[in-house]
Amino acid sequence: MSKIKQSLWTRLTIISVTVLVTVALLLAGCGQKDDDPGDSGAKNPGTGQQEPIAGGSGEQPDISAKPAETKQTVTLYFGDDQAMYLAPEQREVNKGDESLEAVIVRELINGPQKDGLTRTMPEGTKLLSVSVVNGVAYVNFSKEFKSKHWGGSAGESLTVYSVTNSLCKLPGIEEVQFLLEGDKQESILGNIGTIEPVTPDWDMVQE
Repeated sequence: MSKIKQSLWTRLTIISVTVLVTVALLLAGCGQKDDDPGDSGAKNPGTGQQEPIAGGSGEQPDISAKPAETKQTVTLYFGDDQAMYLAPEQREVNKGDESLEAVIVRELINGPQKDGLTRTMPEGTKLLSVSVVNGVAYVNFSKEFKSKHWGGSAGESLTVYSVTNSLCKLPGIEEVQFLLEGDKQESILGNIGTIEPVTPDWDMVQE
């Protein structure tokens, strides 16, 4: 083969390879989409933000630790207008993270809202704890329950039985064990024995 023909053949070969490579690149470019298929989340057109995951509401979950409050009607017993007997007061209370027993005792400490009723708990009294075990409500009061009480056998009876009767209206509670700063006492207020659980006295109640 002459040198001229050999040179021409070499050029044609180079041109053919170049054309084939160019065509292959063009075909590969046409097969790609504008968006990166490896993107893990779909985007809203024109925003650049990812769409919510399919099936989700797109809203932030409620992470509040505060318990939901529920309203409940309870019966509280306060002194009557002569401070001789107990009289009932129906009250709607908000129950949050506290037990209903604790709510009732705190409402007794707050005093009556109904006209003609008198308070039975000394002001300044604090509820330290309350728990129910085998039908007995263990109610633990601060020292003010004793130190700030006004005294007298009638006043003592109103105090003890306002707590006992109010709690024993709840299902599952039959008696109340009084505690002062975590300790049992023979008689916290001087007359009624409190070393053992106290049972309700419904004869003290006048409707």
